[in-house]
Amino acid sequence: MYIPAPFKITDEAIAYDIIKENSFATLFSQHAGMPVATHLPLLLNEEQTHLYGHFARPNSQWKDINKQTALAVFHGPHCYISPSWYETEQAVPTWNYVAVHVYGEVELIEDDNEVVGSLHDMVLKYELPNSSYQLQNLDSDLLANMNKGIQSFKMKINQLEGKAKLSQNHSTERQELVVKQLEQITRTDEQQIAALMKRNIGK
Repeated sequence: MYIPAPFKITDEAIAYDIIKENSFATLFSQHAGMPVATHLPLLLNEEQTHLYGHFARPNSQWKDINKQTALAVFHGPHCYISPSWYETEQAVPTWNYVAVHVYGEVELIEDDNEVVGSLHDMVLKYELPNSSYQLQNLDSDLLANMNKGIQSFKMKINQLEGKAKLSQNHSTERQELVVKQLEQITRTDEQQIAALMKRNIGK
């Protein structure tokens, strides 16, 4: 990923937080000599050494991904930045965003207990705290049949890159003007980018 120095995330803890908060990722690999991608949730383990996920078995990307070095892209908030928000319009539009790239070797998971454990962790992450749904309450035959329809995997984290493009290459005055405009837009991404910019102004 192209990362100019002002935008580089140097604190791995921040990068891991972005992964956790934006866990619906895009996984890229090579299949039959062509680049392929799947959009899927990827969970970070407690030790922060691996990402866990699963493919639908009819998705052929998994068939030759074992031992490949793949790329997982986690997309954080992003939004358009208008030059009309600056103190001068003699500028060009841009886009502010947050993203993390993870490179690592993929290993297919065949152990049933590890498969069920990763699925259980996924349900726990996404179900609301007061949800009555629990994976262990599924009928064992239903769970076994579901497992036959997926291919679980884990991806060892070998390299981590984080980028937070938040107008750091502009003056403090201009950053504040951008924040003021973003805060007037009710869409979630603009609100999140505004909050991140406010947190970083002056640093």
